[in-house]
Amino acid sequence: MNHSQGRLANKVAIITGAGCVGPGWGNGRAIAMRFAQEGARVFAVDKDMDAMTDTLALIKEFNGDVTPYTCDVTDSKAIQELVAACVKQYGTVDILVNNVGGPVRGGPIELSEENWDAQININLKTVFLMCKYVMPIMEAKGAGSIVNISSTSGIRFSGAPQVGYAAAKAGVIQFGRVVAVEYAKKGIRVNSVLPGLLHTPLVEAVLAGAQAGGDAEGLLKRRQARIPMSFMGDGRDTANAVLFLASDEARFITGTELVVDGGMSAKCD
Repeated sequence: MNHSQGRLANKVAIITGAGCVGPGWGNGRAIAMRFAQEGARVFAVDKDMDAMTDTLALIKEFNGDVTPYTCDVTDSKAIQELVAACVKQYGTVDILVNNVGGPVRGGPIELSEENWDAQININLKTVFLMCKYVMPIMEAKGAGSIVNISSTSGIRFSGAPQVGYAAAKAGVIQFGRVVAVEYAKKGIRVNSVLPGLLHTPLVEAVLAGAQAGGDAEGLLKRRQARIPMSFMGDGRDTANAVLFLASDEARFITGTELVVDGGMSAKCD
């Protein structure tokens, strides 16, 4: 592919959570790779550089432009340094993808106060902080696209009692709507992608242990049974949705959500 003619040719994109907990297609890895394939200059961020090893290797296989950066995006000072580093490397920021997050099981009785706070911080505060420090760059030039990764857990019960995660992901959706309206006339678009029950490395590495006593295969079968389509998507499906919303093809789309769940949230059971 000629990267100079891709859908994101010469766009500078910050992608948080660009690493992955294991082999396969996590959201961050897939988004980073698809963006690079389409000509974006990718500033790939993760708190664990080792988690990005495969992501970087995949991008370099087709000579994509990627710069890895280590950062804890719950830390506002570290984020300011991250943004400055991206601007130093690439000169600007055109696209921001807020992909950091993860669930912890438990309703209001079972979930500890510490885990509640941690869920809000990792799933919602990270979106706020990244926008806070990236948006001034976009506002100054009158253009920008932000895509926040929420979840179908933010709009319905998705099979597990994880009230902190669900509340935070619902917050991501409304955060995006409010910011989108406020900044629409300034050329900044803000949208959310809501993945459903995907088969990502996170499922086998984390969810299977927590929810199924290590029985990943059983968990995957139960998750598949809730999806109307005959297969379970993965991070590549999220990435293609994010790519569309980030690109100029979505120039008239802001303040909305794109659900990527095989029809699950359309069901009444």
